[in-house]
Amino acid sequence: MNRKRFKGFVGVVVACAAVGLPVSSTPAAASQQVELFHRLPESRAAALNELVERFNAQSKDVRVVLNDADWRTRTAAPHLLILEGDDEDEFVAGKPRFKPLHALMRESGVPLQTVRPPAMMTRTPVDAKGRLLALPIGLSTPVLFVNRDALRRAGMNPDTTQVNTWFELQETLGRLADAGHTCPYTVSEPGRVMVENLSAWHNEPVAAVRDKRTVPSFNGMFQVKHVAMMASWTRARYLHVFNEQAESEQRFARGDCAVIAAPSASWVDFRRSGTLDIGVSRLPYYEDFPGAPQNTVADGPALWAAAGKKPAEYKAIARFISFWLQPENQVAWQRETGYLPLNRAGLLASRSELLGDDLENVRVAVEQLTHKPATPQSSAQPAVERQKVRRILDEELAGVWADEKAAKEALDNAVTRAQGGN
Repeated sequence: MNRKRFKGFVGVVVACAAVGLPVSSTPAAASQQVELFHRLPESRAAALNELVERFNAQSKDVRVVLNDADWRTRTAAPHLLILEGDDEDEFVAGKPRFKPLHALMRESGVPLQTVRPPAMMTRTPVDAKGRLLALPIGLSTPVLFVNRDALRRAGMNPDTTQVNTWFELQETLGRLADAGHTCPYTVSEPGRVMVENLSAWHNEPVAAVRDKRTVPSFNGMFQVKHVAMMASWTRARYLHVFNEQAESEQRFARGDCAVIAAPSASWVDFRRSGTLDIGVSRLPYYEDFPGAPQNTVADGPALWAAAGKKPAEYKAIARFISFWLQPENQVAWQRETGYLPLNRAGLLASRSELLGDDLENVRVAVEQLTHKPATPQSSAQPAVERQKVRRILDEELAGVWADEKAAKEALDNAVTRAQGGN
């Protein structure tokens, strides 16, 4: 999509969903600096840098400075931190190191223009009352990406080939293999896709209450059935699982693999490769499973504000967050990072035909996440979505892909280890 068309669309979004940015009528004599720590990958870091430059260009008394130095080594934490995985788990553990976002914005007198956190979103940045503790700026959910050129070479029409169900996908992969494709299908995050999201997609629980504690419990009949089928695909050479998420995505982007289940945000990286005709679809489901499909779950990095700062610093932070949530900045952030919308302006953008296929990944991801109202079984589960649990699950599943363990054995082992913290 060209920039002229993009700017024209932004004008529509602003007119339909304008969000006000508080502007001080008496700028402070000295500039207030806000330090923002992050370790986003290069493509997302570039989008963040552009956002910060736009903010600094229009702000006379607040300046945001990016920093990637380890926050753990600092005497005082940066004002803002973009965290995920182990970093986020450590930051939120123990004595609170953060200022709740909802309180920060309220005390600063700046409206927090976001959608209410849905039940299928990661619960780490949300308190017990559903209020935001942090801004989930990097949400994504696994979807299916298809190399349309690979389908054509295998004699299939990408516009009519169906991959809505697992059995339809299996037929497509068989035809790819018969045509000589050496990697019909891969998965960038096996545990997140095959257990967390496929379970939610089929309204199956992945956690249970034991001794008044919610613990991982993802070794039920559904999970065993799916992993066993994926094991059979591995033996048939339909599925190839690589050691690193990056390798799986790189192989798809090069055209080595024809289909990949990967985070919806990966759309941006795939399209930047510029060599493939890529389609994006919802994850397949089992049509013989009652109630499916349900909804998937969203996860990703969040923007946290450090505790212990001065009121003037928090007001400066609030202004930057409000700027981030302005319609034109939301649309640009989605377009450049592939992440999911945070407010009505972003949702409007994902549904608009004016952006062409720039936000096709966001449209499919939002449809998948909201296909049906989330249930207790299909909601995000903090006991499972921790990085340590995902690591254990992927370690055990590796034995399945190597044909060293049965699906049930691997999932039983993973549950035992996750419940015991090993």
